Amino acid sequence: MVTVNCATGTLAPYVPSAAMPWNRQRALHLYRRLGFGATPQEVDAALAQNPVALVDSLIDAAIALPPTPPPVWADWDINDYTDFGQQTQEQLIVYVTDWIKDMIANGLREKMALFWSNHLVARYETYVCPSYLYQYHTLLQTHALGNYKTFVYEMGKTPAMLIFLNGVQNTLFSPNENYARELYELFTLGQDNGYTQEDIVNTARALTGWNGFTVACAPIPYVPFLHDNGNKTIFGQTGNWGYDDVHNILFTQRDDEIAHHICAKLYRTFVHPEVKEEIVAELANTFKNSNWELAPVLRQLFRSEHFFDEFVIGAEVKSPTELMLNLIRESGNTFNDEIIEVSTYLIYNLGQELFNPTDVAGWPGNREWIDSSTLTGRWLACDAYLYGMFENFPQVLVNLAKTLSGNSTDPEVVARAIADFYTPNGLYSDEAYVRAVAAFKWEVPQNYYDNGLWNLDWPTAPAQTALLIRNLSRLPEFQLM
Repeated sequence: MVTVNCATGTLAPYVPSAAMPWNRQRALHLYRRLGFGATPQEVDAALAQNPVALVDSLIDAAIALPPTPPPVWADWDINDYTDFGQQTQEQLIVYVTDWIKDMIANGLREKMALFWSNHLVARYETYVCPSYLYQYHTLLQTHALGNYKTFVYEMGKTPAMLIFLNGVQNTLFSPNENYARELYELFTLGQDNGYTQEDIVNTARALTGWNGFTVACAPIPYVPFLHDNGNKTIFGQTGNWGYDDVHNILFTQRDDEIAHHICAKLYRTFVHPEVKEEIVAELANTFKNSNWELAPVLRQLFRSEHFFDEFVIGAEVKSPTELMLNLIRESGNTFNDEIIEVSTYLIYNLGQELFNPTDVAGWPGNREWIDSSTLTGRWLACDAYLYGMFENFPQVLVNLAKTLSGNSTDPEVVARAIADFYTPNGLYSDEAYVRAVAAFKWEVPQNYYDNGLWNLDWPTAPAQTALLIRNLSRLPEFQLM
């Protein structure tokens, strides 16, 4: 199926108007794209702010966040373990679960860290060291909205990447081209875009020397003896190049290609799966003129009238992480460890194993998340979460319905308010709203509604709210954001 991008608007700052009002729909759009959803209270607070100023505050807060504090095992090597297999598995589970909690608390910074984990991919299953995982994740957080040139420079010599793409095997005596190839094809330039096989060969030679592997999970230092000191020609530049030179030459000689490749990927992920080239071209100029700082690009994009265009809203398919965390955040930000653990398991079961993207190219994303089997899995995952909410936090479901509907006693008003909150553009037909209202009414006799006897303090209200959201989760529009 061909995806068409009908969005208009420029990168000029968004100014609310009668045609493009700053409303709940656009506020939710902002929080879903720049994080993992928002509570009704956060949406109401957002509506009292200027949207451009709100975007700036979200970006400023993300930049100011420190990385996750180091766990006790942050610098462990294999000699610090008594049962390496069992202990590392336990550490991985706890760390991933804690990252899910951080995503709920720190939307934009962790949304960007998740994005970069799917771009600068280093699969945990290859290096299997929690200490390397912590260092890798810290880089994702530290540079998530920082300088991209520095980000790439640091990523290439972190142990997780050195193991995953064979940099530790790349020596003077036996060059390995794996990292050099992905540096160009995936991380900076894009496939077959401005580099040759000779550039890859010579780049691999220039990157030799990061081979000081001694003990599993210990640091991997640079070994000068194993570096190739011969002349290399990279993008037409000849010299005795080393690690620093590769990055300086790359970001100087191929600046246009890098800027376009990264800005196009940001656009596809955060705006629309079909790129608007004129928008990406402007973003690319900002990227270059900002000396590879990401924050100016993100500000320009997320503050723009283009980002808030009606044809951008609801154009992306939620990833499993977005699906589950949106449910958690939007139901009222109430959860316990059991719900987080179950949600983490469900995210993995739906095909998004955090820190283990499909391959070096990452999860394809968007429509690739949905097929006949995964769609059923998504329904069941939502069922599991909603059952946990009903069992553990029934009053939260009631409060959600009251807040969204203004504590209405009209089941149609309540059902419509909930449906419009959980779907980016509301339901697609009047018949869908009729079915939603019927699902919400559940088994309560009609005369109780007709005579004004029913309200959201009834003991059936938690079940009614949960059943309605379950009904909504079966709809195509629920899978969008």
